[in-house]
Amino acid sequence: MNSIPISKPSISQKEIEYVLDAVKSGWVSSLGKYIDIFEKNFADYCGTKYAVTTSNGTAALHLALVSFGIGPGDEVIIPDLTFIATANAVKYSGAKVITVDIDKDTLCINEDEVKKAITKNTKAIIPVHLYGHPAAMIELNEIARNHNLIVIEDAAEAHGAEINGIKVGGIGHAGTFSFYGNKVLTTGEGGMVTTNDKNIYDRLKYLRDHAMDSDKRYWHEEVGFNYRMTNLQAAMGVAQLERINEILDKKKKIFQWYEQQLHNESKIKLNFESEGYKNVYWVVCIEINGFDEEKRDSLIEALKASGIDSRPFFYPVSDMPMYKSNDTKIAHLASKTGLNLPSFFDITKEEVGYVCKNLKKLLQ
Repeated sequence: MNSIPISKPSISQKEIEYVLDAVKSGWVSSLGKYIDIFEKNFADYCGTKYAVTTSNGTAALHLALVSFGIGPGDEVIIPDLTFIATANAVKYSGAKVITVDIDKDTLCINEDEVKKAITKNTKAIIPVHLYGHPAAMIELNEIARNHNLIVIEDAAEAHGAEINGIKVGGIGHAGTFSFYGNKVLTTGEGGMVTTNDKNIYDRLKYLRDHAMDSDKRYWHEEVGFNYRMTNLQAAMGVAQLERINEILDKKKKIFQWYEQQLHNESKIKLNFESEGYKNVYWVVCIEINGFDEEKRDSLIEALKASGIDSRPFFYPVSDMPMYKSNDTKIAHLASKTGLNLPSFFDITKEEVGYVCKNLKKLLQ
């Protein structure tokens, strides 16, 4: 059997046709019909009034933060287990990163820990819908209302995930998405901010384009950013979005293949799905009971020797030198015992079987 990668994009003829159309149009930079189509269609999909394309998911987070006026002197609460971009975007805004522990089942931010971390300087919460499972947005929104806080969803890994039928990206004050090559939907690089707030929408568009005056070209009254997506990327995004139900159905099927073969393994804990929540299973995750970081990393190397790629869970943000802070027991345990298994769209049931067979053998 050939080597099985952890991830690779699914590019159909539809994506090729749309991108080629954008190339032929001559609109290859940040203007063109596909930008408008992608923003409108993505907003419709998420159930929001507005969506703004960006150059990547990190830019989306940063742009959302500054559009809400978050900056120096402010504190932003994030989960300790997340990709570093969540913390870095807060840092770019000048605000202080406050990390809190996660829920042991969903791996998302623990709302009780959020309550404990709120101070007079807290201005926002960034729940991360980690690995495809939504954070506890109903509870977090209530906390935010009680303390007059902004909620910005980091939905980089959770396109199409839902709570009680409402899609992520439309549950907080704003949602941010990534379209990196390994995400549920990809544009190569790229991102999106969704919101229902017209004032924030206008602010997002203004700051994204160097904060240029809309009536006086090349006039800038404040510092903005070049966070624009290209028409070529948006063309791919339009095609990918048209295929999202197909992609999500396959993601669920891949998880079910793993679940069928691993559910009897007492050492293994698979992705969780809360009642009323829709997990989109961006990647299949396992946590291995009784393992530590050294054993987990040895397992990753052993799988690699059998032609199977895998990835460790993220390191806790609080372990990074620039964000060194409080210890978070659940985030640290998950980080040391967790890994992601191959979950790409085109993986076959036979390949999943090969992964599971080798994994079970190694765990013995």
